[in-house]
Amino acid sequence: MTPDAALAALAARGESARAVQMAEYHKVERRYLGLGNDQVEGLVRGWRADLDRDGRVSLAAGLWDSDVFEARIAAAKLLTQARIRPDDAPVWAELVRWVGQLDSWAIADAVAKPVERRLQADPARFAELESWVDHPNLWTRRAALVSTLHWAKGRHPDAAHLAARGRVIGWMERLVPDHDWFIQKAIGWWLRTLSKHDPEAVRAFLERHGPDLRAVARKEGGKYL
Repeated sequence: MTPDAALAALAARGESARAVQMAEYHKVERRYLGLGNDQVEGLVRGWRADLDRDGRVSLAAGLWDSDVFEARIAAAKLLTQARIRPDDAPVWAELVRWVGQLDSWAIADAVAKPVERRLQADPARFAELESWVDHPNLWTRRAALVSTLHWAKGRHPDAAHLAARGRVIGWMERLVPDHDWFIQKAIGWWLRTLSKHDPEAVRAFLERHGPDLRAVARKEGGKYL
């Protein structure tokens, strides 16, 4: 499967009227084909099964570079796996390349999913996310939080999990003054998720930083308290 063939397969299933609606909704100038998420997932499932790791990385890179909306979503889905063997430089390097190019919430959140899987596979990669928190691209900053939601979960976290959780809470504290709606929404999302497992930590965060957060972060973060 080549990137051109994969793109043609995506385009063949597109709907022009839906593509126009998607362009209006996402408000980022690029080509939209008009596919639903399930349609993209169905195609990706077959491609993933037929390719080895290097083949998946190569196809994902080509789809990403097309800058077609559904192709970028497909690229992220291609690399969203719990286990990738070998899980070394090529996969992570490709994901990091994308993170610096993020330009919309939908694509940013799609890329956060494979990033999260690779962080789970090798938590040492957390060190690289440190620079994302202060990145000039707001979608890169958002990805630092959305890709670490796994560490807001867990009823019986071990010491390593708690250390990672504390690290992300520190990142959120650094992002409190960042009043972009999408950053504040991500802070609220993280706190809301954490509140199901450690409500006291969320109460403490909101007590310290609530006055400096936008309403969307306070409302989302305190939803289940």
